[in-house]
Amino acid sequence: MKKVLLIGTLVLLTACGGVKKTQEALNSGNYVSAMNKAIKNLTENKTKKGHQAYVLMLEDAFAKNAQREAEEIAFLQKDGNPANFEIIYNKYLRLKEIQQRIRPLLPLSIYDEGRDARFSFQNYDSQILVTKNHLSEYLYNNANGLLSAAQQKADFRAAYNELNYLQEINPGYKETIAKMDEAYDKGLEYVRVDIVNDTEQIIPVRLEEELMDFNAFGINNFWTEYHTNPVEDLKYDYALNLDFRQINISPEQVREKQIIKEKQIKDGYEFLLDDEGNVVKDSLGNKIKVDKFRTVRCNFYQFTQFKAAQIGAKVSFTDLSNGQEINSYPLSSEFVFEHVYANYRGDKRALDTDLISLLDVRAVPFPTNEQMVYDAGEDLKARLKSILTQNQLMAQNQFND
Repeated sequence: MKKVLLIGTLVLLTACGGVKKTQEALNSGNYVSAMNKAIKNLTENKTKKGHQAYVLMLEDAFAKNAQREAEEIAFLQKDGNPANFEIIYNKYLRLKEIQQRIRPLLPLSIYDEGRDARFSFQNYDSQILVTKNHLSEYLYNNANGLLSAAQQKADFRAAYNELNYLQEINPGYKETIAKMDEAYDKGLEYVRVDIVNDTEQIIPVRLEEELMDFNAFGINNFWTEYHTNPVEDLKYDYALNLDFRQINISPEQVREKQIIKEKQIKDGYEFLLDDEGNVVKDSLGNKIKVDKFRTVRCNFYQFTQFKAAQIGAKVSFTDLSNGQEINSYPLSSEFVFEHVYANYRGDKRALDTDLISLLDVRAVPFPTNEQMVYDAGEDLKARLKSILTQNQLMAQNQFND
């Protein structure tokens, strides 16, 4: 019984909290939020008596929102600034959308007043179409103006964004697609990618191919193209240089370590003797046996095959318009080959379990220098991707600012 009462209390508090928040939104002039909350609750159950408050608040918020939006639209139209067309257009769309969400709920009864909630719906289709045409013309002319006067890549990108929005709201308007293609081509930045090997080691072909495969890095950017095979007569905006400055490969080493192990092991049994040398018997007259131990010894020889490769490189970005280096980052990576095996001389029963397991391992061929450099390059690729991603974000933020 107590559990039922507790659940009922929680439900009541939750319901009251929802009504209170909706009323607060209405009182603060946040009519859209108030309508959203009311519609959500009425959609769940519009006939529930406890939801009557939502019906009244929805009726009130709808009327006040429609009146305020109409006043703001009238003011913006009177202002005469063509930049206001987008605001007006979106206001009409939102007014229509809220009506479409309320219609399926009708009728909404107000029990205490014996009537249905009143909503003065309007047909906004004509206003939407007229405003969309005005907005389309404004966006098209504005984008054309940007294209004509553009001096920087950012100007072409801004024109593209205007045209892209135009294509979304009014597909196929005039020559929008052709203008978008023009803006994109002129706003695209081209980056030439070069790898320079200043070391005395050969960079594996496979590693070089993977470092130059920018598609595999997953850093494709809408406004940036990386060219690892430069196109003749194409004017590049930036250069990305990956300079290998140092590749060190250690000699092949086999390190030996000797461990001497001793252990007492059971070696049969003997009879327990008393102080006088007589065999001790138990209460049943049986001779008492005790384990006999002896010490065994083993020389354990552990061998470690070792070889290491270190790569030192530098990534730099250069603005080709002025030849200045924008950013540079050091890169380093290491790969270590280590293989352990062992043999022994003596009684291997003296060895611990972890040492015995090494006796089944044999020496293996050392990896080639080329393989070592390639393996060290695996980490290098991950670091390079991180740097490229970081610089793209910096460039995007700069453009947004």
